[in-house]
Amino acid sequence: MEKKRKFLVVIDDTQECRVSLKYAASRAVHSGGLLTILHVVGNADFQHWLGVEAIMRDEAYENAETLMRSVLADVDEAIELMPEIVIKQGNKLDEIIDLIKQDPAISILVLGSAVEGGGPGPLVASLANSASETFPIPVTLVPGNLTDEDIAALS
Repeated sequence: MEKKRKFLVVIDDTQECRVSLKYAASRAVHSGGLLTILHVVGNADFQHWLGVEAIMRDEAYENAETLMRSVLADVDEAIELMPEIVIKQGNKLDEIIDLIKQDPAISILVLGSAVEGGGPGPLVASLANSASETFPIPVTLVPGNLTDEDIAALS
């Protein structure tokens, strides 16, 4: 049986992540691939107050689930693909690499570059600075200002 390749998209509350999701979903549909979306919840800084930390973690996961539903509602192709939804807690770059190592079908990481000026965005910059030489899969960087028509033409 042939292994379908998965496109991994990191979801946050930025506009560029929605553009990268649309691009990845379109590419997956056109190439017979699959889609995995990941949201990473940061670590809480309240280790001394375990009850507070647990409440904050629960709220963060609820917010992550709400964000994922909202983002998916904007992308018809993503809904059509029934993407795998992953929510992890920790350092974003570490969790991305960990997920890629755990799932060998993930073959392309799709990231959006920042719409506003001031650089490509923190995740792209972090990836370029710390993991570029040893990153295990190709990274597709999608300009955050692409229109739906641009995405259709490219994918």
